[in-house]
Amino acid sequence: MTGLQRTASSALDEPQRERLLRTLALATFIIFFQAYMVAPIIPALSKVFGTSIETVGLIVPAYLIPYGISTLAYGVLADRIGIPRVMFASLAAFSVLTMLTATAQSIEQLAMWRLLTGIGASGVVPLALALVGRLYPYEQRGRPLGWLFGAMAGGMAFGSPLGAMIVPFVGWQGLFLVVGAAGAVLFLVLLPYRAVMANTALRVTGTLRDLFNGYRELLGTPRGQRTYGYVLVNSIFHSGVFTWLGVYFERRYSLGSVGIGLALLGYGVPGFLFGPVIGRAADRWGRARLLPIGLLLSAFSAAALIVGFPALLAPVAAIVLSLGYDMTQPLFAGIVTSLGGKRAGQAMGLNVFTLFVGFGLGSLIFGELLRFGFGLALGVFAVVELGLALLSFALFRSEAPSRAVPPPKTPHAQPISRS
Repeated sequence: MTGLQRTASSALDEPQRERLLRTLALATFIIFFQAYMVAPIIPALSKVFGTSIETVGLIVPAYLIPYGISTLAYGVLADRIGIPRVMFASLAAFSVLTMLTATAQSIEQLAMWRLLTGIGASGVVPLALALVGRLYPYEQRGRPLGWLFGAMAGGMAFGSPLGAMIVPFVGWQGLFLVVGAAGAVLFLVLLPYRAVMANTALRVTGTLRDLFNGYRELLGTPRGQRTYGYVLVNSIFHSGVFTWLGVYFERRYSLGSVGIGLALLGYGVPGFLFGPVIGRAADRWGRARLLPIGLLLSAFSAAALIVGFPALLAPVAAIVLSLGYDMTQPLFAGIVTSLGGKRAGQAMGLNVFTLFVGFGLGSLIFGELLRFGFGLALGVFAVVELGLALLSFALFRSEAPSRAVPPPKTPHAQPISRS
């Protein structure tokens, strides 16, 4: 553990640290619930606004890409003025803008509110991940990162099916109002932790040149390049497949909103239930062993969608796809937390930027490939992910668990020289 981490950890006792971790996980859950409740209701929104599914599908990257770009600013800003100020401002913006989305009268207005919400909400999750980097040493970060990524998966797991299942009863406007109100409640729940959050990080000062030098340092090593590169391409894969999974189930099995929700029920369940377990496994056995497995599972899930299966097995396909995500992106984030040094916000901001830009690009690219059918789109994505998996055996072989250094021998235990 570095001196900086010792200072951060000493600011909180263990129960406080764990309570803060769970509260941050709840914030992460709500942010991702809101992000993933939209994709499954694309067919319903297409009917409401009287426009094509492909056009409505643009509201997904309209949120994700601005979200990713904004994380760069939030991470740097948090390093300079403090994490609490930025995180609470972002959480407030998330709550207000999500509720205002319900006022949209056209698909253009809906896309505008989604864009603004993406900008406003993007300071919560990356700063929560940065806080974990301050509170826990690298060899112990698997479990707390598992909590946060498990919360992300839980947001996906419940946001996707509930979004599709609730809309027929409360309307799409009601869905946004309820989630925005939940964000406001969470703001109040997190508020008592403001002071202890302020004690967990040191502010960073410097010039604009220092800022760009920080990015150059993050991307200037082979480890940084391969990690951020995999975050980008892997997020393109998962967002592309998942964003259009509801449309896939509608076209292949003629499912309605409730049926799509049930079919997507398995997505996010592995991370929600086993995120901390996967994190502990990464700490114990090393990311080098788990990353290739996660990438292979992801490629297999896309290939299975090409072949097809009975509708009853749709949740199983979603589970396998989700497990591939849960065994890759949280592990990459663990590596990122060791790259930033005292610029934890900048390092994690770059990670989330890469992640969400990949999410946005994935939905766009897959949507364009859909012009040639689901078979070709899924085939291209499966082949790329398989290539990532095969390369990862060599590229990440050094990501093994660090061996504990044995304590030095005490003087009385040293052998007596007979010279």
